[in-house]
Amino acid sequence: MGKDVIIACDFDSGRQTLEFLDQFTERKPYVKIGMELFYAEGPQIVRDLKARGHKIFLDLKLHDIPNTVGKSMAVLSKLDVDMCNLHAAGTAAMMEAALKGLTRPDGTRPLLIAVTQLTSTSEERMQKELLINAPLPDVVSHYALNARNAGLDGVVCSPLEAGTVHEICGSEFLTVTPGVRFADDAVGDQVRIATPARCKEIGSDYIVVGRSITAAADPVAAYNRCVSEFID
Repeated sequence: MGKDVIIACDFDSGRQTLEFLDQFTERKPYVKIGMELFYAEGPQIVRDLKARGHKIFLDLKLHDIPNTVGKSMAVLSKLDVDMCNLHAAGTAAMMEAALKGLTRPDGTRPLLIAVTQLTSTSEERMQKELLINAPLPDVVSHYALNARNAGLDGVVCSPLEAGTVHEICGSEFLTVTPGVRFADDAVGDQVRIATPARCKEIGSDYIVVGRSITAAADPVAAYNRCVSEFID
């Protein structure tokens, strides 16, 4: 499976999203629809972007009891997204229920990945606020192994952990890495970050890029820069 750059379309309206994507006339980028946009517009925004030819990562980070997550994934599978996710902290039983719910009667399904630890979470915060006392890289690796054993396709992790996840879970196990910034960008609210070029070196399969593209003076040029650094 090839590498790709996913643009995080973290807008608060469908109109703003479509106007932003109208700028991309030569290539239809892979896009992420997160909670803000999905809650604002509902499932129709997924249908609209699929109709335009975009691949979609539906980033809703489900985390609930297995029965609820399984039924929710069965609903999401009808939207024909390309990738969706949940929180690995929901346990193996939840992940297995999600996989079952996501799988359609004909056996097809979107890719399913698990969030390990958010890129805004530092080891200090994880230990002091969440009372998880193991080192953060060990926690990410353990969550990734749980996800692989539950049958998932990969995990969301910071770029800094992608190489280790591949070592533990295999090269075919996907690493989807947010927290991507150009070297000359502001860090924002992320604490575990890397440049697109560094993500390529480490071995990320997909990078999720938000403000470095969406807030750029020339978003298409910024996107092309990401593609050049990460894929070409």
